[in-house]
Amino acid sequence: MKRSRNYYAMAVLGVIIAGAGLLWGPVLLAENPGDVNMQLNKLNYILRAVRDNYVEDPDAAKLLEGAIEGMLKELDPHSVYIPADQQAKIAEQFRGDFEGIGIQFTIQNDWLTVISPIPGTPADRLGMRAGDRITHIDGLSAYGISNEEVFGKLRGEKGTTVRVTIERPSVEVPLEFEIVRDKIPIFSVGASFMLPDNETGYIRINQFTATTTDEVVTALDSLRDNGMKRLMLDLRGNPGGYLDQAWRVADLFMPRKDMLLVYTKGRTPKSNSEFRSTGIGAKYDMPLIVLINHGSASASEIVSGAIQDHDRGLVVGQVSFGKGLVQTPYPMPDGSVVRITTARYYTPTGRLIQRPYDKGFAEYVMGGRDDEDPNAPEAAAQDTTAREKFTTDGGRTVYGGGGITPDSTVVPSKTNTLTAQLFSKRMYFEWASQYAVKHPNISKEHQDFTKSFQITDEMLAEFKQFCVERKIEVDDARWDQDIAFTKTQLKGEIAGLVFNNRDIYNLIRIEDDEQVQAAMGMFDQAKSLASSSAKPRPADRH
Repeated sequence: MKRSRNYYAMAVLGVIIAGAGLLWGPVLLAENPGDVNMQLNKLNYILRAVRDNYVEDPDAAKLLEGAIEGMLKELDPHSVYIPADQQAKIAEQFRGDFEGIGIQFTIQNDWLTVISPIPGTPADRLGMRAGDRITHIDGLSAYGISNEEVFGKLRGEKGTTVRVTIERPSVEVPLEFEIVRDKIPIFSVGASFMLPDNETGYIRINQFTATTTDEVVTALDSLRDNGMKRLMLDLRGNPGGYLDQAWRVADLFMPRKDMLLVYTKGRTPKSNSEFRSTGIGAKYDMPLIVLINHGSASASEIVSGAIQDHDRGLVVGQVSFGKGLVQTPYPMPDGSVVRITTARYYTPTGRLIQRPYDKGFAEYVMGGRDDEDPNAPEAAAQDTTAREKFTTDGGRTVYGGGGITPDSTVVPSKTNTLTAQLFSKRMYFEWASQYAVKHPNISKEHQDFTKSFQITDEMLAEFKQFCVERKIEVDDARWDQDIAFTKTQLKGEIAGLVFNNRDIYNLIRIEDDEQVQAAMGMFDQAKSLASSSAKPRPADRH
């Protein structure tokens, strides 16, 4: 029976390919249509040959998907085919919500462990805490559960219930929770708080989803109410997202109407567009620093590029990724999606920041990282001699191609392989969980904790022994090399557990963040740029 199903799929495959223009979109055209027909015939011949002669019964659907993926790889790194199951997850992520109980979790020593409840969700309202271990779900053991199984068991339709049993280190008897599932927000603003100077606001955007602009506005208004006079916008590691959210976020920081924020150009007229400011940014007219690094791409580069071109703020950090291509999704009837590059985007001065991708996908993904040498920070800005030069509103020189080059390059020290191993195995979190239980008298006032609580040599020795007992090879040279990072990480994890709040964890981690600390000394320069950006400029150029 399987053979006959595959045979039927193969038989109609040639019809699907030959009639692709009728089924999926515009008719395929070429300067020499015969060449295209020859290649289609070749593909049909190979499919038939595989159907009739391959050593095992082939899966026609997989063969066809492989052909689609191969075809798109010939275009550019961002034109891709996304299978239906993956597309469903992506759509959920960028929509900004899902339905479930509302926890951030990890699998620690084969146990499902809560990192943090998401504020305002059912798990949070019922009192679940960081460090809670979920031992049973609907009466069945959760030991050895996988990430996918967690999603399958804890997510579900709004209004349905799930029973979980929790072991809490400070409580002798297991706790039983019956949780009614609800809509759970997926926040794109990963952190928002005031820095210790009480005048600098900090906002980190993890990605640009359907709710990003609303989240940023909420964060900005809250920080202003708490005395914010200047802002640090952290786009490091942000891979991008929706184009419309990128220009809307950039708009929040532009002091006047009708300032060009970004424009796109493609082969067809419908791919050409431009986006301009609305004047809303006058509300948030304050000194601004934007942090970027090699992981800042696409929408992150649109925001940082607009801010840099209009001299609205100072861009600090490392050269961004360099993705200047715009994709349009084309949904398929089976739920899969083809994302095809339909345009290039340009910053207000006319910069195309797309990096070359003619040396293969691996080189494209990794390109530029070798420039990030902590012993030679000036090298991280890349060699700009061969790059096209552009002029900002205030007359500064900026560069096209190869990403956004920061106004001030700050390369952080790299942690060693031991630290990376401890981090990936969540050793800091696990030890901190035990420490918090053993020391219930830790100050519950976060400002007092932040100023007074210190990681002592005795605590470091205990943590080191803890790692050794878990069969991690700890050598003194690497241990001593990253001791400052270890102290900050342990303090942050303890704070996150004591206060059940990841913002306090992030606030403490920032104390050891070299790029943030360096940027704090650059606000005078950012203030000068912000003042000049408020003046009327000539018409935008492009």
